[in-house]
Amino acid sequence: MTIGISARVAFLKKIHLFHGLEDDELTLLAEKLEEASVPTGGVVFKQGDRATAFYLIYGGSVRIVRGQKGHEVQLARLVKGDYFGEMALVANRLRSGTVTALADTSLLVLSREHFQQLYKEAPHIRLNLSIAIHSRELARRLQFKWLRPDESIYFLARKHLIVLYKNLALPVLMLGIPLLFFYAWFTLAPFMIVALAGGLSLLAIAAWMAWLIVDWGNDYYIVTDQRVVWLEKVVGIYDSRQESPLSTVLSVGVEANPFGRALDYGDVIIRTFVGKIVFNDVDHPNQASHMVEEYWQRTREAAANLEKDAMKNAIRKQLGLKPTQQALPDLLNPPPPPPPRKRSSLLRLLGANTLKLRYESGDTIIYRKHWVVLIMEAWLSFTGMLGSLLVFLYRLVQLAFIPEEVFISFNGGISVDAWAGAVFVILLVFIGWFIYRVLDWSNDQFIVNAEQIIDLDRKPFGTETRNAAQLENILGTEYKRIGILGNIFNYGTVYIMVGGTKFAFEDVIDPAAVQSDIDRRRMARTTKKQQASINAERDRMAEWLAAYHRSADDFKKEEEKRDGKSG
Repeated sequence: MTIGISARVAFLKKIHLFHGLEDDELTLLAEKLEEASVPTGGVVFKQGDRATAFYLIYGGSVRIVRGQKGHEVQLARLVKGDYFGEMALVANRLRSGTVTALADTSLLVLSREHFQQLYKEAPHIRLNLSIAIHSRELARRLQFKWLRPDESIYFLARKHLIVLYKNLALPVLMLGIPLLFFYAWFTLAPFMIVALAGGLSLLAIAAWMAWLIVDWGNDYYIVTDQRVVWLEKVVGIYDSRQESPLSTVLSVGVEANPFGRALDYGDVIIRTFVGKIVFNDVDHPNQASHMVEEYWQRTREAAANLEKDAMKNAIRKQLGLKPTQQALPDLLNPPPPPPPRKRSSLLRLLGANTLKLRYESGDTIIYRKHWVVLIMEAWLSFTGMLGSLLVFLYRLVQLAFIPEEVFISFNGGISVDAWAGAVFVILLVFIGWFIYRVLDWSNDQFIVNAEQIIDLDRKPFGTETRNAAQLENILGTEYKRIGILGNIFNYGTVYIMVGGTKFAFEDVIDPAAVQSDIDRRRMARTTKKQQASINAERDRMAEWLAAYHRSADDFKKEEEKRDGKSG
């Protein structure tokens, strides 16, 4: 197939990389592009090859892998509208990965010579490429574990360096304090206590500066082909990931003060159904906003194209024709849950899942609060139980060495040693209290199944509170890890926005994984329900269109017959 110049220009206009080029510049670029087709499984280039061209995906999809330490690591999975091959051209190095077509793929290819000419002559291209390359290199280095296998990072940035400099200004000024101590030690007060104060203050300020640098480097703003994400972390205190699917984005804007405009940094504000996600003080905010807009629009177009293809298949089915195959993204088809393992009757009797923080039963995932929460709630009853047991055992030992006294006497009736009996009763009370605390903790469950999220709080021998919401009604998710214990033991709270209410899965282990579980099932459930509704409406419309198609010849004959009579 030959792609016309006008179609190429329209294609290039949708890609953020070429934002800022005029129509005549885009036309010149389109004329320099060559077409190439790669069949499914075909290799575009291999790791270690010399970089000879830059590639744009006009149709199809490719997979980029890198061989390291005897196995392959997937770097990215790219689709129509994506590009690749630029990193080796800019850095003048060999290919760092192998690119293979996942489907029959149509490429637009820009030769090395034309790419270098474009890179030198178009400042917009240089800036956009530098942002894209920096994002890809940083993503490959960090390798976020919460990313889906089919998900690719397109934009990844930290806050601007100026933010770090502003945060470091105060500790830098405070370096004068240890300098004063050392000056006094050398000139006025040669006492060891003065030198020690200077050394400790210097050490404290240096630790503060190191903490600020690490803290600055732990905040990330991310745009993937499926969602926008804000990762925020305060070392040892706070850890949060806020995200929204691209399909929920309503608008994208940029705000920058005069100082920010001069240094090219500012805020990118992404408004969604449930509020907004703000990329604070990012470098090159306009380019970042263009990226969000591009992938947001691409998501909408992909959904529209899927609907068109489905409509065609529905009409073909009504006409008795074979429908074409329609592939859905992997994220809409989560793998089936593993079959539940069989347990012995003894384990079932003892309650094998009573103390588990996360376990699966069929397609249902059940979470509990972390053991740290149980310890904080049950430490008093456990301490009382342990103390009472030790006192009780001590009293029994005492009774064993006193012949005239026994724990239980049957002379003239049943009598119990007063001290041992009282302590034993107290021990039973503490045991009951401890069991109550464990059961109360165990009964506080957060459940995710194929249809709902459920917050279940059941008091032992008491009331039960159950709050549930359909997965398709979830508008956004967020998790937070707060405090030193939360970071050390990796637990926190996942917040789920449903309409005007907010569910909270409190103190669950690995809140990032819990958020990913919820988000994946929500997307699958939403797609399934939407697809069922769309399929019903589509089939109804297809039936009408097919009926019209079958009747068209009869209508035409009747019209010709009527025209013949009137003539």
